[in-house]
Order: sequence, then structure tokens, then C-alpha cells
Amino acid sequence: MKRKLYSLLALLILVAVYAYDAYFDKKIEVQHIESGAAVKTSTNEFFLPTSTTGQVVHHESYSLSYSEDHEQAEWVAYELKKSHLSNTNFERPYFEIDQAVKTKAAHWRNYKQSGYDRGHLCPAGDRRYSKSAHDETFLTSNISPQKHDFNAGIWNRLEQKTRYWASKYDSVFVVTGGVLKGNMKTIGEERVAVPNQFYKVLIDTNADETKMLAFLIPHQESNEPLYNFVVSVDTIEALTGIDFFYELDDELENKLEASTDYKQWSF
Repeated sequence: MKRKLYSLLALLILVAVYAYDAYFDKKIEVQHIESGAAVKTSTNEFFLPTSTTGQVVHHESYSLSYSEDHEQAEWVAYELKKSHLSNTNFERPYFEIDQAVKTKAAHWRNYKQSGYDRGHLCPAGDRRYSKSAHDETFLTSNISPQKHDFNAGIWNRLEQKTRYWASKYDSVFVVTGGVLKGNMKTIGEERVAVPNQFYKVLIDTNADETKMLAFLIPHQESNEPLYNFVVSVDTIEALTGIDFFYELDDELENKLEASTDYKQWSF
């Protein structure tokens, strides 16, 4: 009888210790976010924006909020680590419909002969660390109609600069999308919206001081330097209705999201 009691007591102690450790680890993660210290845990838990559509989809290497009204993601979010960067060239797969989108993602045929590229929101070049992660970027929930000279021009320059920052700062968290507001052209039978502007928002929490950077770029080619398109995160929130970094301590969030200072970032 005593042996059973001792065994039960030992089991209860073990469960209590495990529960405490789990609680303590979670508390540490939240403190890291509030203080701006380095966050090295899974960033799918943190920094995901709010969804105005209520349809958030989590894939292996990125998450997205799908807008059925516009047949594309209102945002795609992922962490880009220095360790993710690779020169591996995987064979380019065919685009596929994202079966995880409950309302059914748009078909790739909407883009055929439309005059627009299938513009990646999470670039394939950011996901070359594995074939599955690379191929996952070819889901139709991860594309938006983009003019070719924009896609291959200033937008490509911004994607390359983002990789540079990921390498320089160890990692950055990236949120990208088209501004799905206002009078927009549509393409295809499913009337896929063509955004008039695209945005990219970055946060770096690896240094002693957390920093943010946001870009809002008209949907047209430009030879202007990227820093000419820096805006505050507040500006993009006002345009889109999305709340980007609500997991941050309010004081820190308000300060960083109101700023257009890009001097901490190396251009």
C-alpha cells in the first residue's frame, strides 16, 4: 500500500515540476517580447498580425490570412533566418491551389494571359533551405497579380535587401501583402484583385534594441532608392485595418509603429 502511495506521490511531483517548467518557459518568452530581447523560439506563435478575414492558414514555413473577397492573402508572415539563406536551386514546380484555404483559393489559371506575373508574397528565394519549404511557396494563396517590371524590378530589390538584413541581423520577421482597398482592377474568372500598392513590414528583435521598418510601394516600376518608400507601420495599419505587432508591450509597440526612422537599418 505504501509503495503505491509513494509511486503516486512521485508521479504527482513529476507532473507538478513539468507544469511549472512549461509555465516558466512561456513566461520567459512573453518577457522577451515585452523587453525587446532576442526571441529565438518559434515565431509562428508571436508577431503574426491580426486577420480581418478570420481565415488564417499555417503552413510549414509561413502563415497567411486569406481574403476570399480578393482571392489572395491579405498578409503572408514568416521568419527569415540567416540559416535559411541558401543558393540551392530547386526545380521550379507548377503552381497548385492551396487546399488548406477553406473557402478555396484562387486557381492559377486566373493569371494566364492576364498580363500579370504570379507575384510571390513569401519569395521562393527565402525558402531554399529545403525542397518542401521552397515548393510550398508555389501555392496560389501565396501569390498576387504583379506587373512584370514591378515584380522583377523594385519589388525584387526589396526582397534581396530583406535577405541582406536577415544575414546581417541573424533573422528578421517579415509580413508582406497587397493593400486590398480602394478601386482595384481584377483578373480571371474568379476576379482576383490587383493591388495598387504593396507593403512589406520587418521587425528585428535580435539586437539589444528592437527595431521595425515598413515599406509601402506603388504598383509600378521605380528606380528610386528603397528608403524613399519607408513609411510608419501605423500608416500601413490605417490603410489595411491590420494590427501588426500587438504582442509587443504597448509602449514599445506605439513608439516603434509610429516611427519612420530607418537609420538603424543598413541600406
